[in-house]
Amino acid sequence: MKIGLFIPCYINAVYPEVGIASYKLLKHLGLDVDYPLDQTCCGQPMANAGFEGEATRLAERMETLFEPYDFVVGPSASCVAFVKENHPRILAAERHTCQNAEKIYDICEFLHDVVKPSSLPAVFPHKVSLHNSCHGVRELGLSSPSERNIPRYSKLRDLLSLVKGIEVFEPKRVDECCGFGGMFSIEEPEVSARMGHDKVMDHLSTGAEYITGADSSCLMHMEGVIKREHLPIKTIHIIQILANGL
Repeated sequence: MKIGLFIPCYINAVYPEVGIASYKLLKHLGLDVDYPLDQTCCGQPMANAGFEGEATRLAERMETLFEPYDFVVGPSASCVAFVKENHPRILAAERHTCQNAEKIYDICEFLHDVVKPSSLPAVFPHKVSLHNSCHGVRELGLSSPSERNIPRYSKLRDLLSLVKGIEVFEPKRVDECCGFGGMFSIEEPEVSARMGHDKVMDHLSTGAEYITGADSSCLMHMEGVIKREHLPIKTIHIIQILANGL
């Protein structure tokens, strides 16, 4: 199987180390992975702001760019969810089909459900608190939503169990929103900042040294709270932990 690595624009610009870790981990696992050049935004910011039509050309470009691949894999639950849930409708308006929606995966989802590694070489001797982001939980099923009466599961925790030396915790409000929410954090900054503060304090209560999760956007929001308030905790993308030492 041939994999096209999808690196969202904000990861490319702000957290390139997450993209590098994703590539290294997939290669380490013996996968045929390629990073197609000239990637652009998937169109999520435009659609979130009410300008879904402006995302059409970006969706079309992404379809063309990733057409040769069997899987599209990206380290961002929110961007992957946007392509999976919204690109089909956006492209249908222009009478175009969407192939990417059927083959795109968040990288954690891909590792857990498709690759299914039995071991990893990663060592991370730290306490981490697991952040379950809204898109990852409720659109991609990376963990079970707390509001549903179903057996508890977490694909992220399953993957972290393969890391040597790590201690994994979860906050009391296990999947409450951190307040980022795309355009919400811009349109309602006071509410967003307060939600971010409350979420970070919930993570801090676990005694963890790091907050980790599958969405750099959520981690970025909480990192802003941490730096502004000088709080004794850090953020790290889960893929950086899984690829640690490669």
